[in-house]
Amino acid sequence: MKKLFFLSAFLVAACIGMGQTKKYPVTKTDAEWRKQLTAEQFQVTRQKGTERAFTGIYWDNHDKGIYKCICCGQELFSSATKFDSGTGWPSFWQPVKKDNVEEAEDKSYGMVRTEVNCSRCGAHLGHVFDDGPKPTGLRYCMNSAALFFVKTKEH
Repeated sequence: MKKLFFLSAFLVAACIGMGQTKKYPVTKTDAEWRKQLTAEQFQVTRQKGTERAFTGIYWDNHDKGIYKCICCGQELFSSATKFDSGTGWPSFWQPVKKDNVEEAEDKSYGMVRTEVNCSRCGAHLGHVFDDGPKPTGLRYCMNSAALFFVKTKEH
């Protein structure tokens, strides 16, 4: 019985640990991230924060280009899929490549939502909802603080 208890405890600890040790191609310490990012960018991307609506630099951006991860530079969204959701955050109906973002269940603040992170560095970007426009019906509601924009002639 004692062996069964220790085996169960080991398996539970191993499963908990697996969820916390996800390795990303781009990793840095908190001190390194703090050196690279502004306080708001760090709070949003590394601590899963949210900027206030209508305060981010990209919620009303209508230029053509690509939105990249502020932490690692991975391409995330195109202006071709950006739309005005009326929410005060930049919103897109799909990422540049599905593999460039990862989704996770978020049960914070008494809600169940789908969190969106950068698949390269794990940066928190925002959330995705199923109330977007056609063709996907999705609304990737992102924080401007998690993005930087590169203007292009296309997109």
